[in-house]
Amino acid sequence: MSIKTSNKILPDLSKLEPLDGTNYRRWSQKLLIFFEQLEVDYVLTTDLLTSDPPTTTSTSSDPESSTGPLTAVAVTDQVKKDQVIDPEKYAKDNKTVRGHLLNHMSDPMFDLFVVQKSAKDIWSTLESRYGGDDAGRKKYVVEKWLQFQMTDDKPVVEQIHEYENLVANVLSEGMKMCEILQANVLLEKFPPSWNDYRNHLKHKKKDLKL
Repeated sequence: MSIKTSNKILPDLSKLEPLDGTNYRRWSQKLLIFFEQLEVDYVLTTDLLTSDPPTTTSTSSDPESSTGPLTAVAVTDQVKKDQVIDPEKYAKDNKTVRGHLLNHMSDPMFDLFVVQKSAKDIWSTLESRYGGDDAGRKKYVVEKWLQFQMTDDKPVVEQIHEYENLVANVLSEGMKMCEILQANVLLEKFPPSWNDYRNHLKHKKKDLKL
């Protein structure tokens, strides 16, 4: 079944398999086609500059092509430098694209990315994490797992869930890791205020599991 809007037939995404980290290529291509037909795909590669755009020298031979200061907002190098975007339209399109990206993710993936407000940032992170070669992806997920550090200014349960997702990403790349290792690495991620509790757990004779 397809969706018809503005005289365009859009693909039906109701049967699109949610992104779980292993199906990124097919998932991203189907969504990209959908965004292109909606004509909102520019949001995935374009930053909206909040500051006044710098003055540029026009290379066009048309004397009318060089106008005064831009009243809209300039875009990045991925699109034409003389193109401007209506901030209200960009905000609306970003909301549309972000909503589709999040709504077609598995629950663990959704929890990781829902805090990001920029569709471009979500898309770029996904491409870095899942779009590269196998070796690159493995290095990326291991690096994120090792760099993770708990802090005192965020809810503990939320941070534990984030750690579990990072572990799941490592395991999804085919790298084996026993639960004892997962748990002991987590101990080292505790914030400084948990030092006493960490030492208490370390002195337990029974092996810890996540």
